[in-house]
Amino acid sequence: MIGKKLIIQFVLVLSLLFSGIVSAQNFFNTDYDPNKSYILLAHPTVQNIKTVQYLIENQIWFVGETEFIGIYFYSENYDYNKSIRYIRDNELETFHLQRLTGTFFLESLYEENDFSSNFNVMFEQSKGLILFGGPDIQPEAYGEENTKSIVTDPDRHLLELSYVFHLLGGKQNPDFVPLLEKNPRYFVIGFCLGMQTMNVATGGTMIQDIPLELYNLTDTTAIVEMDQDKLHRNYWQEIFDSEQLMSVNFHPLKLNDDGFFRKEIKWKQPVSPPVLSSHHQAIENICEDRWEVTATSVDGKVIEAIRHKKYPHVFGFQFHPEVPALYENMDSLRFSPSDPLRSYHQRIGKAGVKFHKNIWKRITKTLD
Repeated sequence: MIGKKLIIQFVLVLSLLFSGIVSAQNFFNTDYDPNKSYILLAHPTVQNIKTVQYLIENQIWFVGETEFIGIYFYSENYDYNKSIRYIRDNELETFHLQRLTGTFFLESLYEENDFSSNFNVMFEQSKGLILFGGPDIQPEAYGEENTKSIVTDPDRHLLELSYVFHLLGGKQNPDFVPLLEKNPRYFVIGFCLGMQTMNVATGGTMIQDIPLELYNLTDTTAIVEMDQDKLHRNYWQEIFDSEQLMSVNFHPLKLNDDGFFRKEIKWKQPVSPPVLSSHHQAIENICEDRWEVTATSVDGKVIEAIRHKKYPHVFGFQFHPEVPALYENMDSLRFSPSDPLRSYHQRIGKAGVKFHKNIWKRITKTLD
């Protein structure tokens, strides 16, 4: 692919006045210890750091002595000074930050570029990458016009897409040798937007709005009248203004026979317990030579989970197994105005908790 070069670099210390702040965001160049193991966290907001803390402290995710490096682009739509202060004020010695700066060009996301050497460093000095949820990817990144996407953080997507492409390769550039060829056991795990990023980075495309493109519906009243298993977020909140209405939906998944969930998540039933869903977009075209679809919506129209065919620790979930409220009673909310108040924990039940914890057991195995 011929295009302008993607220019990204680790942030440099520009003045002694700001050296403390910069140092807190420049981990690879200041405090990296080759004797330790690290996991990369994309988009390390305070909320995402708290989520990782919760999973570890409540023995849902076992990471041993592994530490975390949050990676982010300097112009993301988030104030990472909040993350710096949170890590400092709570004395989180196992959480670190790496701020990246430079200029992105869409034309060079999926090729060798000026940041490729730094991607290689990030890869060689970590065991894996976690990709969290977030807003819509700009359709230009997968060669389409924007019809129903709401793009609020474009630079975040550019960084994550380019790094994941370097890790996994993609049909946009079939001659490119992915970094995982050097270490096929490196893990890449994505939740919601994270899974969508994995798809787009490898050459896939997106359904920009599920109700419109899959069910030919634009009217919110008609959307909420559909079977609840076909709703992938809560549209009732667009009709009623109430703090008691949750923004998410819970629905089961159809699990592929003898696939990832049966063998590795150890779930023998063809349908899962309810999972937390919060999205209006979904995978459209997928690179079938690279990905196995491991779960869909009950009606089969939405891809809910994928697994890489070559690399054993690369998989993604369209739903959210990372949300702390799944694992204990927290706030009680309604799905619709007539729905009784219940917590997320109550909505998934004991079977749902077991199902989600089994997912984290499988994620834990990626560290072995």
